[in-house]
Amino acid sequence: MRLSKAIPNMFTLGNLFCGFLSIGFASNGEYNNAAILILIGMMLDSMDGRLARMLNADSALGKELDSLADIVTFGVAPSFLVYFTYFSQFGLIGMVVAGLFPLFGAYRLARFNIGSSKSSLHYFVGVPITAAGGILALLTLFGDTLPNIITTVVFTALCFLMVSRLRIPSLKEVPLPKYGTIVTIFLGCLLYIIYRQSYHDFPYLIYIATPVYIGYLAYRFVKRKNTKDFD
Repeated sequence: MRLSKAIPNMFTLGNLFCGFLSIGFASNGEYNNAAILILIGMMLDSMDGRLARMLNADSALGKELDSLADIVTFGVAPSFLVYFTYFSQFGLIGMVVAGLFPLFGAYRLARFNIGSSKSSLHYFVGVPITAAGGILALLTLFGDTLPNIITTVVFTALCFLMVSRLRIPSLKEVPLPKYGTIVTIFLGCLLYIIYRQSYHDFPYLIYIATPVYIGYLAYRFVKRKNTKDFD
């Protein structure tokens, strides 16, 4: 396998590994670490597909691997996180409710995989599982300032929104605003960590991943600008 074809899959596997680590941190009571790792997985997920297109390395294997990684990092990991931080107080019922999130997410991914490729360029049908899992991670990260009822309502709404027929603009052809949103999230998380003076408590992966991601965005911006100037 050529290196160019392996690079996107390495980012996808990194996304999957972040999901695994998030589950481990959540089970050990390190909920902030678990939430941060889901956000790092979100960052890696936003890169693998674009790297595959940049390197002309699209493959059926990569697409299937991406779906498997997404269900772990943005389906199973967030549900574990919400269960340990809130739903565990309800016992078996809480576990069953928390388990609904990856079920809805898996259905949404399967429907997306068999959907029209043309329509997916312009909009998503239902809220993407990546966005839903990232929202739950952010709610957990800042959960000490929010009432638990908000987490419950958002959790329930996201489950149904993922399988809804609501059309969500994909913004795939307008990359900068989407990138700007993700960068804002990561910078906000870093400022939160510094403000709380708890930078030594978070996984060091975030201090590697964030500069790499910002460098990747800068490269994309410069390349896009040079292409326009050349045209």
